[in-house]
Amino acid sequence: MIREIIAAQLPVGEKLRIVKNRIEGKDPDSGRIAIVSGIHGDEFEGQYVIYEMVRRLQEHPECLHGSVDLYPALNPLGMDMAVRELPGLHMDMNRIFPGNENGTALEKVAAAIVGDIAGADLCLDIHASNIFAREIPQVRISEEFAERVLPYAQLMNVDMVWTNAAETVHEATLAHSLNLLGVPSFVVEMGVGTRISRHFGNQVTDGIFHLMKHIGMWNGELKGKIQQPVLSTDGEVEFIRSGSTGVFLPEIEHNHFVKKGDKLGEVIDPLRGEVLEEILAQRNGLVFTLREYPFVREGALLLRILTGIDHDE
Repeated sequence: MIREIIAAQLPVGEKLRIVKNRIEGKDPDSGRIAIVSGIHGDEFEGQYVIYEMVRRLQEHPECLHGSVDLYPALNPLGMDMAVRELPGLHMDMNRIFPGNENGTALEKVAAAIVGDIAGADLCLDIHASNIFAREIPQVRISEEFAERVLPYAQLMNVDMVWTNAAETVHEATLAHSLNLLGVPSFVVEMGVGTRISRHFGNQVTDGIFHLMKHIGMWNGELKGKIQQPVLSTDGEVEFIRSGSTGVFLPEIEHNHFVKKGDKLGEVIDPLRGEVLEEILAQRNGLVFTLREYPFVREGALLLRILTGIDHDE
């Protein structure tokens, strides 16, 4: 059942219209989860996940208990133009929650979204990375809500769960606002901006059904074996940044383990044919973020490595 949540007239002459698809199974009031995506207009990974959710749920409606609310595009104007923010307003939609019913048009939209999700048993906010870096499938949660949210996150078939990822659990985000209202919520991040990885999308979709089965909302078959994620804290994540301005050439693969001393890549100067900097691993670990966009300036993020774990884990 497709329903409009809110339609707001914006100063740029556009109308921001938010819709959702509610799929109801047996005993539709017995449980409800919400899956949202498209808060940032340059992130499309969640589009495929929601498509797969709708397809699989409609394929076996007899296996669903409760209701699943699917919100594929919370920033449809941004998605039309493949830009992160709301076009014309230069505002990050994920920095205005929980919104204000008596505020600006955008604050009213945010309040309507929160109000519609409020009361759900769980909310998953699906993101992709930006155009500059590629991420392995991961769940990001804040330490403040970790005790309540972590048991759900571990069921999601992702490669890692990152606690205290401050950039993603900012206090004005949708996930943080819903957690404050008592709706267990977390962020799923994967892939790269403006692209879709079906492999990652299927992995996360499988995880969602595994989670639904665990909480009693799905009694159908599960696809494949569900993996256990590596758990981390910010103290176990090493950020590697460029010390030069040039072109980054990685020499390792994404989602691979590296050892201390391994060459991770180099920053070159094409004009002079020089290697400006060799990037070496300082510790053993898993490369879970890898620079996708080759041009870098001094200080740009090149890699994130999850340290403190062994290859055989």
